Amino acid sequence: MEALQNLVQQNAIAVSAGILIVAYIFIAWEKISKVTIALLGACVTLFLGLLAADKDINDLAHYFTNYIDFNVIFLLVAMMIIVHITSNSGVFKWLANEMLKLTKGKPILVLTSLAIFTAVVSAFLDNVTTVILVMPITFAACKKLDVNPIPFLISEILCSNIGGTATLIGDPPNIIIGSAAGFSFMDFVRELTLIVVIIMAVTVAIMVAFFKKDLKSTPEKMAEITKIDNSDSITDKNLAIRSVIVLMLVILGFVTHDITHIPTFLIAMIGASFLLIFEKPHKVLMEVEWNTIFFFIGLFIIVGGLEASGGISLMAKWLLNVAQGSQETMAMIILWASGILSGIIDNIPYTATMAPMLATIQSIEGAEYTHPLWWCLSLGACLGGNMTIIGAAANVIVCETANKQGIKISFMGYLKYGVISVLISLILSTIYIHFRYLA
Repeated sequence: MEALQNLVQQNAIAVSAGILIVAYIFIAWEKISKVTIALLGACVTLFLGLLAADKDINDLAHYFTNYIDFNVIFLLVAMMIIVHITSNSGVFKWLANEMLKLTKGKPILVLTSLAIFTAVVSAFLDNVTTVILVMPITFAACKKLDVNPIPFLISEILCSNIGGTATLIGDPPNIIIGSAAGFSFMDFVRELTLIVVIIMAVTVAIMVAFFKKDLKSTPEKMAEITKIDNSDSITDKNLAIRSVIVLMLVILGFVTHDITHIPTFLIAMIGASFLLIFEKPHKVLMEVEWNTIFFFIGLFIIVGGLEASGGISLMAKWLLNVAQGSQETMAMIILWASGILSGIIDNIPYTATMAPMLATIQSIEGAEYTHPLWWCLSLGACLGGNMTIIGAAANVIVCETANKQGIKISFMGYLKYGVISVLISLILSTIYIHFRYLA
């Protein structure tokens, strides 16, 4: 065993990189659960001694828990609890139905309003929760209008990933980036909201143009939308009031972080803990996406093995060499590589690998050089998820749910819209990054 560990230590970069690459391949293959792959990879990393499994007072730096970003873990768990409790009250369903009534049943306005609703809600809730909330409303509206739901579902997929790009809590890659770079909730709002709004508006306009022939209904059917009974959408008024107040206070806490300096994860944990006082914790905790949480933990350990071996530092220096010191070249490489790769592989492991690499580049080149690179990573990783059905979890959920309803969204059928959306998003992001940070 000691001989094996010595051999591993002599080839630590190659071994840790090999574990990460194999994990990527199996995650992309999707035949085995990605949480299983991440935890197996973490076990191999610890077993081979790439990170220390035992606390050693003489070598605390390589203790594996140092590489698990608990800011990310606690923020994710807390937001999952808050979102689940708030969703149970029916308040989001009520909001969506009220928005539908304002459209007067016009299919183009219904598609536009549901797409915008999805984008806005995705900025504050996770994308999967958002699409799960909006899909039943979409199916009901399309049935009343007697129109094809596919244009609506594709628009909602695209807007869930676009909207999630705008804030710290909107998409898991942003949570990783925020923790690694030390960015606050308001940093994301200030730096990304403008470009996200532009991308969303262009995307919705293109979807309306593509699907215009499908967005037609009769006056009688349109009238049915205005008569939606929304009286029973909110199932528990007290819960709705309580959870909405807590959610608003948590978001206010995020917004005022630059003044209070209270960590984001702690604000979310306080909100979640308060809501749990009125709930049965064991029932709520059963609804937390523990697969996602343990997926993150496994990934942090695998990437930590590569970081501890010096592999991340080597990658950072190689990337600096390729860019030849040019900030603009580096920014465009990160933006476009992130956008394309995130459409093919899961954007969470990709971001978990890139974040420590950018942190290393920052230690070499300084914060001013690296500042736009973080936003390139965020835009590329979040927006790139729109490229394919498997590019983001929300895409998979929508397509699987639609399939159960007898509505087939094929891989190739979605691809043309996904590719167009990502290309437009990356072109607009390129222009934005250039004029905002590099010109």
